[in-house]
Amino acid sequence: MRDFKGKRYWLIGASDGLGAQLARDLSAAGAHVILSARTQGALATVAATLAGPSDIVEMDVQSDQSVQAASDRVGHVDGVVYLAGVYWPMAAQDWKTDQAIAMVDVNFTGALRVLGHVLPEMVARNAGHIVLTGSLSAYRGLPAAIGYSASKAGLLGLAESLYYDLRKTGVAVQVAHPGFIKTRLTEKNDFKMPYLMSPETASAHMMKHMGSDRFNVAFPRPFSWIFRGAQFLPNWLYYRLFA
Repeated sequence: MRDFKGKRYWLIGASDGLGAQLARDLSAAGAHVILSARTQGALATVAATLAGPSDIVEMDVQSDQSVQAASDRVGHVDGVVYLAGVYWPMAAQDWKTDQAIAMVDVNFTGALRVLGHVLPEMVARNAGHIVLTGSLSAYRGLPAAIGYSASKAGLLGLAESLYYDLRKTGVAVQVAHPGFIKTRLTEKNDFKMPYLMSPETASAHMMKHMGSDRFNVAFPRPFSWIFRGAQFLPNWLYYRLFA
């Protein structure tokens, strides 16, 4: 089990939902939590609910300059958890270029920007913990998921490459793929969401995974089996079932 007591964890995307609850749970476990998002006011609200010490560092993951300035302020960290994400339901027939690009830029490219500042220092001292938050939509493309599914698939590929390169070093790499979580993002969906989780439930899954030595986790488990199993279906059957 990983001990979080006294460790500095930087949470990117911590203003609400899963990020805010994970900040509370990590703080309760003894971590010094650094909270980042675009809105400082929302971060201050989260910080007021934490059991232990915290810092607030406003940051826009779409801006190289903002990430650079935030990284300089944050300094040394023992772990980084990337939770930043935006989402709009989008079918190919309803293409919106600005939203599609924003989903890829925040959900995937933003992680590259952050890791560009955090990872070299971890590699140099041969210690650190990287956690990327993906989605069950990462495993195969889904209907009406232009931008979002692609961004999460990219994040999974990034996590797998990082794990391959760093698995025999002191830098731990993990990725988590949650299903539907009740947040302001999923409120945009107009369909029934099976196994819809509260942020508290999703964070409990994340904490259990982060405390383990496992690389990949997908939850809730029964629901995740559908998406993991879909990787092995022939295309004609996959598209018929998931349509």
